[in-house]
Amino acid sequence: MTEAPILWLMITAAMVLFMTPGLAFFYGGLVRAKSVVSMMMLSFGAMGLVAVLWMLFGFNQAFVDGSSSDWIPEILGNPFSDFGLSDLAADAFAGGKGGDAAAVGLSSAAFGCTFAIITVALISGAIADRARFFPWMVFAGLFATLVYFPVASWVFAFVVNDDGSATFTGWIGQLGSHLGLDVSTIDFAGGTAVHINAGAAALALALVLGKRVGFSKELQKPHNVPLVLIGAAILWFGWFGFNGGAATALGQGTLIFVNTIVCPAAALLGWIVVEHVKNGKATSIGAASGIVAGLVAITPACANLSPIWSIVLGLFVGAVCAVAVDLKFKLGFDDSLDVVGIHLVGGVIGTLYLGFFATDTGLFTGGGNLDQFIVQLIPAVAVGLYSFVVAFILGTAIEKTIGFRIKEDEEAAGIDSVLHGEEGYALS
Repeated sequence: MTEAPILWLMITAAMVLFMTPGLAFFYGGLVRAKSVVSMMMLSFGAMGLVAVLWMLFGFNQAFVDGSSSDWIPEILGNPFSDFGLSDLAADAFAGGKGGDAAAVGLSSAAFGCTFAIITVALISGAIADRARFFPWMVFAGLFATLVYFPVASWVFAFVVNDDGSATFTGWIGQLGSHLGLDVSTIDFAGGTAVHINAGAAALALALVLGKRVGFSKELQKPHNVPLVLIGAAILWFGWFGFNGGAATALGQGTLIFVNTIVCPAAALLGWIVVEHVKNGKATSIGAASGIVAGLVAITPACANLSPIWSIVLGLFVGAVCAVAVDLKFKLGFDDSLDVVGIHLVGGVIGTLYLGFFATDTGLFTGGGNLDQFIVQLIPAVAVGLYSFVVAFILGTAIEKTIGFRIKEDEEAAGIDSVLHGEEGYALS
């Protein structure tokens, strides 16, 4: 990797890091005025804790070397192989050929860190208005260690070959060859590792913490619509780094940027059309939510769809997610800010869609068989189940021991002042 790709990776790492404050704005605007500080602190808390854990041992877990020939090369990686990145830092300081390799490693660590942060932060939207801060931090640290770091190795771990190509070394990356198929799982930027992972964990925590007091559609009214739109804009901007960060390093082209524009744009249209049909009005919250749903869906598919199929994906996922977010009222679980309806549903759609329309390998765009769909379906189910089960166990253990949910009277009074001694808006 030359200096230019390393510089690009560092720039895009900063873009993806900026997405988490954008998520905090997006989530913060959606909750009640007296919960906005608490909601945003869940994202900022994840930034602090997960970044430290990633640099201490998470990077070591996530990027296994793939030297094993077992069916599953390494499930958890070795967290102590270079604790605190001491060896990488020493090699980078020494310079020379070893320093060049260390620069690649450190830039990858920085970029991967931002993915770990936002994956954990996404989960917090499901427990808005009722989660205590420090129990959330306990959950965030354990979930990152036990779920995100190893799942990242399943999806993202790779080695660079002599010809500059990349070979993915995790079991998801090798799934096609293990099954004797001529295709590999496609998940360029994290449909499974980020969105299905976070969405499944969000469902688990929503079930553990239960419903908010007065749970109803009326409770969903956002307190600050402009804040939501600002957050959505930041997310869309940062997503060009999210999807495109590894593009130069892995020899991908500008198609990723085109798809990151057009799929969310189409999803916005799909969402507001459904809103208009259902309610007679298209809302700005619906438009912002449609953008995010489109970004989620294009994440795994950004490098493997033609623009026309990205538009179709956007229209479809926008419409489906617009319907899916209301299922919680019928099914009886309180996913406060629709992490399940947008990230889990959108992540599954984007991942499986490749089985039908991936360039050269999809059922309708390639060989005319279901091989690509098979290697998309297995990881989607495996990651979703693993994340849900571990998150449910962790959430239940925390709730039963130190307590995860605030008291009902504190929830009614407003958790910003109770938990943080602050108010989002000082209007006196």
